[in-house]
Amino acid sequence: MTHKSNPSPSQGLTPKFHPELTPSLEELEKQERHLVFRQFTHDDAWALGSLLVELARERQAPVAIDIHRAGQQLFHAALPGSTPDNDAWIARKRRVVERYGSASYLVGARFRAKGSTFEESSRLDPDTYAAHGGSFPITVEGVGVVGAVTVSGLPQLQDHRLVVEALERFLDR
Repeated sequence: MTHKSNPSPSQGLTPKFHPELTPSLEELEKQERHLVFRQFTHDDAWALGSLLVELARERQAPVAIDIHRAGQQLFHAALPGSTPDNDAWIARKRRVVERYGSASYLVGARFRAKGSTFEESSRLDPDTYAAHGGSFPITVEGVGVVGAVTVSGLPQLQDHRLVVEALERFLDR
């Protein structure tokens, strides 16, 4: 597995303190600029998904985890406490990443920064798209967004932070 060099966890892109603090647009955009792969293989999807399962189990998080690349599901796990609704949320959040090429949380934050909401202003069906935290683009250097890694089951900022933490750890290996 070949990955881009990224900030060490001590430099971290995700604050490990004050979980109630909402990240700024600048912080969210910085995450996307830094969390980039040199390549993304089936084996990478398995390793990243397995890392997310490990982190979620450590926290007893009742989440479902999904990794898609180029329209193909490469990884899925449903941990104890997750429900079929989590899979529906995963699909809706992933569609936002696929359409906008940005993290679902960042897309929602951009609408909120303009004084509106995604649901009010995107003109997209909220039964099909959800700009709620938890889906992050899989971006390959020199290629662009090729897929998404998505978590559902926690409050949206916690879903987002879990994915970002896993990406930071994975890319720092």
